[in-house]
Formats: sequence, structure tokens, C-alpha cells
Amino acid sequence: MSRSQANILLLLAAIIWGSTFVIQKLVFIGDSQLGLFTFTALRFGLGALVVLPFAWHESVRAYEPLNSQTLIVFACIGAVLFGALVLQQIGINLTSVTNAGFLTGLYVIIVPGLALVLFRKQPHWSAWPASGGCLGGVYLLNGGSLSEISTGDLWVIFSSFFWGLHVVLVGVFAASSGRPLTLACIQFSAGALLGIVFTITFENPTLLVIVGFWPEILYAGAVAVGIAFTLQVVGQRYTHPADAALILVLEMPFAALAAAIILEERLSTMGLIGCCVILTSVLCAEILPLLRNAIQSHRIKTVFEKKNL
Repeated sequence: MSRSQANILLLLAAIIWGSTFVIQKLVFIGDSQLGLFTFTALRFGLGALVVLPFAWHESVRAYEPLNSQTLIVFACIGAVLFGALVLQQIGINLTSVTNAGFLTGLYVIIVPGLALVLFRKQPHWSAWPASGGCLGGVYLLNGGSLSEISTGDLWVIFSSFFWGLHVVLVGVFAASSGRPLTLACIQFSAGALLGIVFTITFENPTLLVIVGFWPEILYAGAVAVGIAFTLQVVGQRYTHPADAALILVLEMPFAALAAAIILEERLSTMGLIGCCVILTSVLCAEILPLLRNAIQSHRIKTVFEKKNL
């Protein structure tokens, strides 16, 4: 697969994830009888079914069977992802899709801090000004007043910590295990199981209600969870990390665009500036460390070539 083809797959994944914010909003508009945990369980279950054939193929090609310790770790990562999706969904129900899309992107600046606390991994210097930029963007997004931050915004911001933790854990354990698709299938299965437990405990779904929302459930589960994740995994194998970071962060403006087209959401001038500040800050946090690594690799290569002359 060429680099341009891989970038197209990543772009498609970003479009799917951005548009899914609208689906998540539509499902719970008005007096929806589809429960939060029911919706989440079905999303995870469909995603696991989509990834299952690829995970099975990956496991067959593996040299060693999956041990119980790795299985438990993958399941725990699924629990973190479950928490991220549930908290995000609560927030989306209480705020605009545009706000939810951009506030979810705050996980990018949370990841370096979590990596520092959990694994003593010193972040790139760009993480700190990017964090300040994001805070300023949130301030502008809410009309230049922190008192205007809605309850839904706070839920989404809270969910971004779970998204950040999920990214850190996946980055560590997917690389060490060499089984990203197996990880995906197990974490989705764990999320589905947790969703079922919470559904039985707190909700009473009916088949009639579930069938009434089947297009939204199919898109949010099979497409956004199963297919989009697979596109991301495949795409990132054949392109440069800088390309992947730049393309996947487009999920935020795609969410805003989908909300403008389908839900007719509109931003004030100050809110639009805030979105641009958040997007720019996130891009800097993603791209600058990759550029530093690329420059260092080029210097090492140059020194090595000179020594061999």
C-alpha cells in the first residue's frame, strides 16, 4: 500500500469519527427510550464482531498464544475505553456537537502529562504551551467566560482524561505485545460486557426500541468502532507518523462540519476563534515532537554516512 493510499484510509477514519458525534447526539435527542449503557454495549459488541476476523488472523500468525496476564491487561484497557465513551456520551447529550468534538481533542495535551506521571517519560516542551493554548481556546469557545462552560462541556473534558489514559496504555501495550488487532477485539469485547452488566443493572431495554435505532447503532458500532479503528491500524502501518497525527486530528473540524450541516449548529466569532486555537494547539502538540525525531534521525543518518565515506 502506498503512503497516499494509507493517508486516504486515515482521512476516512477521521471523517467517520467526526460524523459519529452527530449520530451520538441524534440518538438521545428528545425523549429517547434507548438507554446510555444499552447503546454503548451494542456499539462495542458490533465493533468486536467487525474486528474479530482480523484479530483471529493476527493470533493465528503469532508465534506464542495469548497469556492470561496480557488478556487481563487488554480487558482493563477496554474498561478505560468504556469509561471514556460513557462520559463523552453524557457530555454530548448536554452540550453541542461542535463543543464536544473540540473538547474531546484535549486528550492530546493530556497524554504527555499522563506519560510523565505513570511512566516517568518526559514530554516534549511543546506540550506545555499547547496546554495553555487549549485552555485559552476553551475560554474563547465558551464566549470568553469560564462561567459559561456548561455541564456537558465538563463531562466531555472529564472524558478526555480517560481518552488520554487509553492512548497511553494502548501505546505501551500494543507495541509490546505486537497484537494491535487482538487488543482492539478484546477491549471492545470487555466494553460490551461492561455495557451489558450496567444495562441489566440500570436499564430495561426492549427489542422494539433497539430495532427503532438500528441505523444509528450500526453506524456508531460497526462503522465508527469496528471499521474506523481497522482503517486507523492499517493506515498507520504504511504512512509517516506526522501524516497520521495531522490527518486524525481532523476529527475535530469534521465533527463541527457535520454538526453545521445536519444539526445546523453555528458558532459565534469568538467560539470559532476558540476552535481554531484548540486545533492549532493540538496540532503543535502532535507534530512538533515528530519533527524533532525526524531531524534527529536525519542527523544520525548523516553522521553514519560520513563515517562510512
